[in-house]
Amino acid sequence: MTTLGDYPPAADAMREEPAVAEPAGVTIRQVSKRYGSGTLALHRIDLDCLPGEITVLVGPSGCGKTTLLRGIAGLEQPTGGSIHVAGRDVTTMEPQRRGVAMVFQNYALYPDKTAHDNIAFPLKMARVPKQERRGRVEAVARLLRLEALLERKPAELSGGQRQRVGIGRALVRGPRVLLMDEPLSNLDAQLRVDMRAELLALQRDLGTTMVYVTHDQVEALTLGSRVVVMNGGRIAQNGTPDQVYNRPENAFVASFLGGMNLIDGHVEEGRFRSGDNTVALPQRLRSFEGQRITLGIRPESLTRDDGGPDALTVTGRVALSEMLGHDHMVHIGGLSAPLRVRERYGPRAGESATVHARPDDIHIFLPDDEGKRADLS
Repeated sequence: MTTLGDYPPAADAMREEPAVAEPAGVTIRQVSKRYGSGTLALHRIDLDCLPGEITVLVGPSGCGKTTLLRGIAGLEQPTGGSIHVAGRDVTTMEPQRRGVAMVFQNYALYPDKTAHDNIAFPLKMARVPKQERRGRVEAVARLLRLEALLERKPAELSGGQRQRVGIGRALVRGPRVLLMDEPLSNLDAQLRVDMRAELLALQRDLGTTMVYVTHDQVEALTLGSRVVVMNGGRIAQNGTPDQVYNRPENAFVASFLGGMNLIDGHVEEGRFRSGDNTVALPQRLRSFEGQRITLGIRPESLTRDDGGPDALTVTGRVALSEMLGHDHMVHIGGLSAPLRVRERYGPRAGESATVHARPDDIHIFLPDDEGKRADLS
């Protein structure tokens, strides 16, 4: 059976490149991007996207993640720095010669062409012979389970099917790096879950290097071999999903990924003073005497069960109880910010509630040091 890997990359300028089975790394060094004399979209970015891995760029709107992706693709020219793909400096190279392909958020399918012709279009533009085009398209269609849909036009396809056609059009070129710009954002919630699983399976089958942009934290943590959290044109943290979630390096990452509670206050005589409340600190946190600190606690780390002799204990009135389906998000007042607690059965608004956090589940961030996480080891 013919497979996609049996063919070399499509574009004439890429004929000397290896087949798709050989993934390529992306190396970014000191890359900056300024628009005119104003906005600095990227500030001296250093990043290694390792061969065969999924590197996810995540962050709020305007953080620079799409600008960085477009820089790798060659659709944006960096103001400074360099970009290498498979060891080649591609900083000023034309997009079609970089050995990369991009999947866009809006699919960008031709409405008057069939799925087959949409997938084959970049090969046709590269003047790949008709027989080879047909073989490549059939190989991609088998990979993406599109064989029965090749004669349909985009209007006759579901959102997930159109997205697979868009991915197929990128894969058919035999890229060594696949770039994806929020490819699932136009899909409904359940279809997004299904497509995440399909993308993971596809990447495992191909071993292709992927650089994936999203603003969805669940998507980032689910798909990423490494997660790069961006903010204000800079990298706030780069690590494995476990590292960025469980050991956030600063308050921004803690809040953006998973919505950690961040409570500002002051340590006096071993107690944490915040808002209208004063609570005793666990012994291991009392070394911050006299300092302003921010306590960080995940909503799921707070419990109404006994937290033990050295737990942090907070009592306050419930301001709001949100039903999230299986769980409730309970907002407890009295501190500098509402304390959100995720639990199975939520108390009603107006009731008093006491919650506990184990010392190991508490993070300390230092407002006087740009919100960096304190080392508690």
